[in-house]
Amino acid sequence: MEIISSKENKRIKYLKKLSASASFRREEGVFAAEGLRLCFDALQSGAEVVSAYFSESFAEKNGGFVADATARAGESYLLKDSIFSAVSDTKTPQGVLFVIKRLDKSLDFDKIKDNGKVLALETVQDPVNLGTILRTAEALGIGAVVLTRDCCDVYSPKVARGSMGAVFRLPFTITDDLPAFIGRFNTFGVSYAAVLDKDSVSLNACDFDGTILAVVGNEGNGLTQQTIKACTHKLYIPMRGKAESLNVSAAAGIIIWEMMK
Repeated sequence: MEIISSKENKRIKYLKKLSASASFRREEGVFAAEGLRLCFDALQSGAEVVSAYFSESFAEKNGGFVADATARAGESYLLKDSIFSAVSDTKTPQGVLFVIKRLDKSLDFDKIKDNGKVLALETVQDPVNLGTILRTAEALGIGAVVLTRDCCDVYSPKVARGSMGAVFRLPFTITDDLPAFIGRFNTFGVSYAAVLDKDSVSLNACDFDGTILAVVGNEGNGLTQQTIKACTHKLYIPMRGKAESLNVSAAAGIIIWEMMK
């Protein structure tokens, strides 16, 4: 295991850029996952670990995990605690970070045609919201998640942590044309656009039997008209209070619950 003792090491600069830049993550085809729970989930899921980084204090306390991760990773590095803190995205670093190959892939329609349930997200911008949605979708058993290219980066450190490892277990794909994706889905399933229109169907009156796609949109602007028109139905979440709308992660959670119950 190579030891890194300088903040000027090229590996340290690489990790900082990887955590800070979505475009660099896309260019490199990898992302960083930090923390014992998240890295453990990565190993359990079979994700390809390109390189593993451990602080000296973490390695002293977690020899078994370090040995297992080192055997699975392409490369492994030991960092002084102060050096690890310099690349950490958290206030209290646990001392372990993996660089992992991207996980997204094309969605296999054949695998979801038989009563599959899919959630689509259009231009969701807040990484906390996205992480929460992925965590909820995985917990409640959604078959897959579709994200538009202009959603916040699913591989950002905040999304990965907020998903509580769901990013490794939940099938997802990124699309450049959501209306076209929905059109293909409609050839064998039913799609619902979550909107506030008066002519939409109340969530508790929706028929979620069969193969279903539900779409939720941007925190401030909701869904685009093109996406709404592509869906076969529109739904709304009935609310009794004075609030005009729900946070997108809360709305997604309610819709997922109804789809899966």
